[in-house]
Amino acid sequence: MDDRRLERLRWRCRRGLLELDVMLQDFLAQRYACLTSPEQQAFDLLLETPDVTLLAYLQGDQDPPDKELVEIVAKIRQ
Repeated sequence: MDDRRLERLRWRCRRGLLELDVMLQDFLAQRYACLTSPEQQAFDLLLETPDVTLLAYLQGDQDPPDKELVEIVAKIRQ
Protein backbone atom coordinates (compact mmCIF):
# COMPACT_ATOMS: atom_id res chain seq x y z
CA MET A 1 0.00 0.00 0.00
CA ASP A 2 1.38 3.40 -0.87
CA ASP A 3 2.07 5.99 1.83
CA ARG A 4 -0.49 8.51 0.57
CA ARG A 5 -3.30 5.97 0.66
CA LEU A 6 -2.31 4.90 4.17
CA GLU A 7 -2.22 8.51 5.38
CA ARG A 8 -5.63 9.17 3.81
CA LEU A 9 -7.04 6.14 5.61
CA ARG A 10 -5.49 7.24 8.91
CA TRP A 11 -7.12 10.63 8.49
CA ARG A 12 -10.50 9.07 7.68
CA CYS A 13 -10.23 6.88 10.79
CA ARG A 14 -10.06 10.00 12.95
CA ARG A 15 -13.65 10.53 13.96
CA GLY A 16 -15.65 12.73 16.28
CA LEU A 17 -15.95 9.98 18.88
CA LEU A 18 -12.92 8.68 20.78
CA GLU A 19 -14.28 5.12 20.80
CA LEU A 20 -14.34 5.12 17.00
CA ASP A 21 -10.86 6.63 16.76
CA VAL A 22 -9.42 3.87 18.91
CA MET A 23 -11.23 0.98 17.21
CA LEU A 24 -10.63 2.14 13.64
CA GLN A 25 -7.03 3.29 14.06
CA ASP A 26 -6.07 0.09 15.89
CA PHE A 27 -7.68 -2.00 13.16
CA LEU A 28 -5.93 -0.01 10.45
CA ALA A 29 -2.54 -0.36 12.14
CA GLN A 30 -2.82 -4.02 13.07
CA ARG A 31 -4.99 -5.77 10.52
CA TYR A 32 -5.79 -3.68 7.44
CA ALA A 33 -2.72 -4.82 5.48
CA CYS A 34 -3.87 -8.46 5.75
CA LEU A 35 -7.30 -7.79 4.25
CA THR A 36 -8.21 -8.87 0.75
CA SER A 37 -8.90 -6.17 -1.81
CA PRO A 38 -12.72 -6.55 -1.46
CA GLU A 39 -12.38 -6.33 2.33
CA GLN A 40 -10.30 -3.17 1.98
CA GLN A 41 -12.99 -1.72 -0.28
CA ALA A 42 -15.63 -2.61 2.33
CA PHE A 43 -13.55 -0.83 4.98
CA ASP A 44 -13.39 2.25 2.75
CA LEU A 45 -17.16 2.11 2.32
CA LEU A 46 -17.64 1.68 6.06
CA LEU A 47 -15.66 4.87 6.69
CA GLU A 48 -18.35 6.80 4.76
CA THR A 49 -20.87 5.91 7.49
CA PRO A 50 -21.88 8.70 9.90
CA ASP A 51 -20.26 8.41 13.34
CA VAL A 52 -23.38 7.56 15.34
CA THR A 53 -24.39 4.79 12.92
CA LEU A 54 -20.83 3.49 12.68
CA LEU A 55 -20.57 3.29 16.46
CA ALA A 56 -23.88 1.39 16.57
CA TYR A 57 -22.48 -1.10 14.03
CA LEU A 58 -19.24 -1.60 15.94
CA GLN A 59 -20.97 -1.96 19.30
CA GLY A 60 -23.45 -4.48 17.89
CA ASP A 61 -26.47 -2.25 18.46
CA GLN A 62 -27.37 -2.13 14.77
CA ASP A 63 -26.59 -4.37 11.80
CA PRO A 64 -25.04 -2.89 8.66
CA PRO A 65 -27.27 -3.06 5.57
CA ASP A 66 -24.81 -4.85 3.27
CA LYS A 67 -23.17 -8.27 3.61
CA GLU A 68 -19.74 -6.76 2.88
CA LEU A 69 -20.16 -4.29 5.72
CA VAL A 70 -21.39 -7.00 8.09
CA GLU A 71 -18.21 -8.96 7.40
CA ILE A 72 -15.79 -6.05 7.86
CA VAL A 73 -17.58 -4.94 11.04
CA ALA A 74 -17.17 -8.48 12.38
CA LYS A 75 -13.45 -8.35 11.64
CA ILE A 76 -13.08 -5.01 13.40
CA ARG A 77 -14.98 -6.28 16.44
CA GLN A 78 -12.70 -9.35 16.81
